[in-house]
Amino acid sequence: MMPMTGIARILAAAMLSLPAVASPLFADPPVGPPAPAALDPNAASAPVRAMFTKYCNACHVGEKAKGGVDLEKLLGQGPPASHRKPWARLKENVEGGTMPPDDHPQPSQEEINALRDWVDAELKKIDCGRTVDPGRVTIRRLNRVEYDNTIRDLLGVDFHPADDFPSDDVGYGFDNIGDVLSLPPILMEKYLAAAETIAEQAIVTGSNARPLVKSYDADSMSAADGEPHDDARILTSDGEIAVAHAFPRDAAYIVRVRAYGQQAGKEPVKMAILVDGKTLKTVEVKAKSGAPEIYELREKLRHGSRRVGAAFLNDFYDPDNPDEQQRDRNLVVESIEIEGPITAKDDPLPESHKRLIFRTPTKPEEFPERASAVLEKFMLRAFRRPVTGGEVSKLVRLVEMARENGDSFERGVQLAVQAVLASPQFLFRVELYRPKRDKKGKPINAEAGAPLNPFEIASRLSYFLWSSMPDDELFKLALDGGLTKDEVLEKQVKRMLRDPKAQAFVENFAGQWLQLRLLKTVNPDRGQFATFDEPLRDAMQQESELFFASIMREDKSVLDFIDSDYTFLNERLAQHYGIPDVKGSQFRRVKLKGKERGGLITQASVLTVTSNASRTSPVKRGKWVLEQILGSPPPPAPPNVPQLPDDAKGVLTGTLRQRMEQHRSDPSCASCHARLDPPGFGLENYDAVGAWRAKEGEFPIDASAKLPTGESFSGAAELKAILYKTRKTEFVTCLSEKMLTYALGRGLEDFDVCTVEKIVKDVSADQYRFSRMVLEIVKSDPFRKRRG
Repeated sequence: MMPMTGIARILAAAMLSLPAVASPLFADPPVGPPAPAALDPNAASAPVRAMFTKYCNACHVGEKAKGGVDLEKLLGQGPPASHRKPWARLKENVEGGTMPPDDHPQPSQEEINALRDWVDAELKKIDCGRTVDPGRVTIRRLNRVEYDNTIRDLLGVDFHPADDFPSDDVGYGFDNIGDVLSLPPILMEKYLAAAETIAEQAIVTGSNARPLVKSYDADSMSAADGEPHDDARILTSDGEIAVAHAFPRDAAYIVRVRAYGQQAGKEPVKMAILVDGKTLKTVEVKAKSGAPEIYELREKLRHGSRRVGAAFLNDFYDPDNPDEQQRDRNLVVESIEIEGPITAKDDPLPESHKRLIFRTPTKPEEFPERASAVLEKFMLRAFRRPVTGGEVSKLVRLVEMARENGDSFERGVQLAVQAVLASPQFLFRVELYRPKRDKKGKPINAEAGAPLNPFEIASRLSYFLWSSMPDDELFKLALDGGLTKDEVLEKQVKRMLRDPKAQAFVENFAGQWLQLRLLKTVNPDRGQFATFDEPLRDAMQQESELFFASIMREDKSVLDFIDSDYTFLNERLAQHYGIPDVKGSQFRRVKLKGKERGGLITQASVLTVTSNASRTSPVKRGKWVLEQILGSPPPPAPPNVPQLPDDAKGVLTGTLRQRMEQHRSDPSCASCHARLDPPGFGLENYDAVGAWRAKEGEFPIDASAKLPTGESFSGAAELKAILYKTRKTEFVTCLSEKMLTYALGRGLEDFDVCTVEKIVKDVSADQYRFSRMVLEIVKSDPFRKRRG
């Protein structure tokens, strides 16, 4: 028997040196935009210079210019194209009403428009007056979600090995950004171990390797009824403690629950072991504190994600018992362990085995030919591109080495699969630079980039919308070259958005854009918000995901994200919202009456993640609207700014809004809060868990505010109306930028502004349909090309 871990390390090292990931990915220097030519210091238009003289120069000229912004110096350095960031910031502050301050004379809307138009026109001279630079994406490692999904679609083994990987870093708001997806040594060790386990589970060798054992401690358990207790979970009344486990295939499994009882009454603690809420075994837990025991269940279970739990069945409480130790009967669960699949001789071969080993040799001399056929097909899908004969022959040799050591054909393929899964060709999404060259070998028009090949486009498309590898249809189109045609791309985008695998786009893009992932970690004060529990938390998440999915799958207008007359509710969430006549745990589309709900910003998930534990936070909510809806994040808060106390006593002295007035009176805070607070104040009718309220304590809520751009409103309905009617271009631009960032796996650069503008223009012309935004991203140069 050959040592698998050693083989995997040898093969991983060999694969790391393959030519396909050699220096071209890393050595080519980036080609940036051309340096601007010498510029006329007096290039600013007369209206702009007149505006500065009239409203700005009194504070922003000379050595003592406020904020360090000297407009004469800035003008002397040339038009905006030469110093993009300060000009963009200046335009944003004036357009947003932050500057000039409220106590100074204000420019007219015509004067503001003249500044905006001049700055935009100057920037476009360099951004859009030349061939669009597609940019270059750092070679991207599969993140944890992409790794799990790729393993599922490649092998048919669905048990989430990436659960044990370190968390992925986040850049530009997303965890699929190439610049931050590093490969630390501990992750390489995890990859090697996962490759070994996956290969063993996917292929049956006759004397198959050990079953997978997964142990869940108290921190991994979800329990609506249980509480932490000495590195365990305790049930003090009838209820269930459970874990979610992915079973890779239909097979026998062993479930082990390590538990003990706090005994009281005439009978011992009774516990049920459940799968998906169904009791499969009932046991008496006679073990006591300090001496827990393991209670075991062996059962054939279906593949897929199952909820495995332990339930307390016989609660007992006698507060009058003189023996303190006999007053209360409780169940304490320390861990839940699941082992399997356990393969028996008469078990049918798993789907993963049949998918991989579709040809087997009948005699030794057939090993190389059969191994080559099996591995070439597997490697094409694993590497997401055609493979060379040299790449295949390396792994065929490994299968032959296994045979020479007396192992089976299946065992040799198992080792080869393990090596492939440890290869950078699998772990990274590799895109090589292949520019057209002149007769001297120099790249032609390198700045315009080189087209990606069809397989690279297929991978970009599938990881964008499915967070996984291409399927058979995409592979076929890549082989035929069809993915280079716009009409084929459009058909594929619509097909992929309807596919169930597009749920990954909902969970990963929407989950990060809307910051829904934070919902799992927020902990509202249960004393103040007694109705908040785990079923409500889950319902909040589902509402937002189902709402996003409906707009995506039904190809609705993206403006529905701002406001809509429908949402998705079950009975638990409908009660929280005060909406009658919704019964049962199943979610369904509900027509909304009134304007208290509708769109994203009034959903409980968003309102909860933008609140503090014991109170709302107009600042957090306002910041969320600016960043996620309008795409204009405020600058960081200055250092040493005191925070409002996060306690329940404050409500006795007035509303939160009234307490914030003193905080805003500080001039260093006022300019930022002028942008942050108004959207947050408009949402003050919703408490820290998103329930509607008319009062805060004994004080009536004041949800009126005025945006820096001059629009006054009162409450969420009027705020949404302003966003929908007058700020929809900013919203569509913001959503386009975030979706393009997610699709490319890199932050956007100055030269991407023209791509975004074209996307916004085309989406607006097509009734703001969701599919049009996705399609325009997929058809764009940054998506289909790469710079050298």
